[in-house]
Amino acid sequence: MSDRPNYITPEGLQTLKDEKHELWSVERPKVVKVVSWAAGNGDRSENADYQYGKKRLREIDRRVRFLTKRIEAAKVVDPTEQTNRDQVFFGATVLYENDREEKIRVRIVGEDEVDSTKGLISWISPVARALIKGRVGDLVTVKTPKGDEELEILEIHY
Repeated sequence: MSDRPNYITPEGLQTLKDEKHELWSVERPKVVKVVSWAAGNGDRSENADYQYGKKRLREIDRRVRFLTKRIEAAKVVDPTEQTNRDQVFFGATVLYENDREEKIRVRIVGEDEVDSTKGLISWISPVARALIKGRVGDLVTVKTPKGDEELEILEIHY
């Protein structure tokens, strides 16, 4: 765990809670049942169901511990409560144009919510850090491995 605050949207927190519930209340009991059945079949050293089941239980328990810590550390930020809607802050959906004249729409979310295929970027990512506090029409600079790139903020929505 990092020293950074674990900012998260209400939807993101619910997703973590849902995953934890699914693992603990649905998947884990099924795996325990399989492991119990497999243990009764004799030699465990060559029993794939037993070995895989025990491994899967460890994975589930590890993930549940991680999710529990992330949920406990979560600082929920509801973008709908943002009063300063003409600037980019956590939870904003931003349309920007880059140097290659590509228009890109992203939403700035918590680290546990990132999904680049859906345009969800972390508030600590270089692009988000460049956009934060920007306004429509602003040119902001993001540092990339290929050098500095200018982004023009076209729209901000909450």
